[in-house]
Amino acid sequence: MTEAATWRPLSWTPPEALEGRWARLERLSPRRAAALHAANPTVADHWRYLAYGPFPTAEAYGGWVAGAVALEDPAFYAVRSVAGWTGVLALMRVDRANGVIEIGHIAFSPGLQRTPASTEAIHLLLDHAFASGFRRVEWKCNVENAPSRRAASRLGFTAEGVFRQHMMVGAATGTPRGSPSSIRKGRI
Repeated sequence: MTEAATWRPLSWTPPEALEGRWARLERLSPRRAAALHAANPTVADHWRYLAYGPFPTAEAYGGWVAGAVALEDPAFYAVRSVAGWTGVLALMRVDRANGVIEIGHIAFSPGLQRTPASTEAIHLLLDHAFASGFRRVEWKCNVENAPSRRAASRLGFTAEGVFRQHMMVGAATGTPRGSPSSIRKGRI
């Protein structure tokens, strides 16, 4: 019997928290905003592959958090490591009918990047997604974001291609960017 013949859409809600040895993930909340802002740089370069940021003040970051927590999808998580609350990431683009979910909005502070806690944060979401019945977990990153591409590969993700003009990033800095490619304008 094929998977399609036995597949049933998922009934799933995002977990409130996930805990491992090096990292704890909790649904993002305003009470974590000040610590997360303090852990992350306020320079544009740190935020260049995201559609938001930088946040020059804790109040500005708190405003973004207030908007993010109001969303059902993506479901944002704050990451706590031995250094404290140092990053965010999300489960998003939830497709229960097909068993597909994406890990995205990864904004890890310099103190969290390339640590056991950052690896474990991704693994906690991967393990949760597969244990919940999802068939596929995706991680999209800008083609120019070499550190993110290396991390995805190290964690077992396979590059499947480039989404042309997938999203605008850097909008907060006035420099919209996307995956570099040549796109023919007009109708095809």
